[in-house]
Amino acid sequence: MSTGLGGRVEVGEDEAAVAAVAAEWIAERCARGRTRPDAFRIALAGGSTPRRLYQLLATPPWRERIDWAAWHVYFGDERACPPDDPRSNYHMAREWLLGQVPIDPARIFRMRGEASDLAAAAAEYSQLLATTCPTGPRGAPRLDCLLLGLGENGHVASLFPGSAALEVDGAWATTGLADYEPYERITITLPTINAVAAIGFLVVGAAKGEALRSTAAGTSVAARVRPLDGELRWFLDRAAAAELR
Repeated sequence: MSTGLGGRVEVGEDEAAVAAVAAEWIAERCARGRTRPDAFRIALAGGSTPRRLYQLLATPPWRERIDWAAWHVYFGDERACPPDDPRSNYHMAREWLLGQVPIDPARIFRMRGEASDLAAAAAEYSQLLATTCPTGPRGAPRLDCLLLGLGENGHVASLFPGSAALEVDGAWATTGLADYEPYERITITLPTINAVAAIGFLVVGAAKGEALRSTAAGTSVAARVRPLDGELRWFLDRAAAAELR
């Protein structure tokens, strides 16, 4: 369908169908879309939308089909809370996916949302990305795959409208400020996002309609997600897609 979102748009009947299509895409990227043959570097999204996808990936046939030994897991953002806090993006991913599949724990790189100095923790993550990923467009670290949600205000990761984090150009991760609790965040930056080889947005529900429309019009934060040398995919359910017409 023609939407103005950029990239390829796929529409599923409901949240379960969206998760199934996204799982197929991730499996394909893991098998054939690596920047280096020895590793699949993927950054996971937080929030409620990806949960169904993570749960699906941890069950047959996906659990047996995917080469988990190749996975190096990163995160797009994290909230200022401990890793065992239910609000933590790491906690959600570990509960529904990472703790259910054979991924080497040494290859799971979480953001230290519990740190007393979030700026230092963000700088550490920026350095981690630089030293563990190959170099991509404009010198940014290049992840193989990034999953993103879409906030109702058009934010992605923890890059919120009006935030100073949107203009950070000299680092791969930085601190962010949300408009709901926990307010303080760590987030990857737009240069990091736009250097990714394959980006997948997961968007479900009519409540995301205004954000999708503003993204198609080029006025949201999400509209600034434009891979410099990579693939952009949108996985929508019918309720979200209907709001674009």
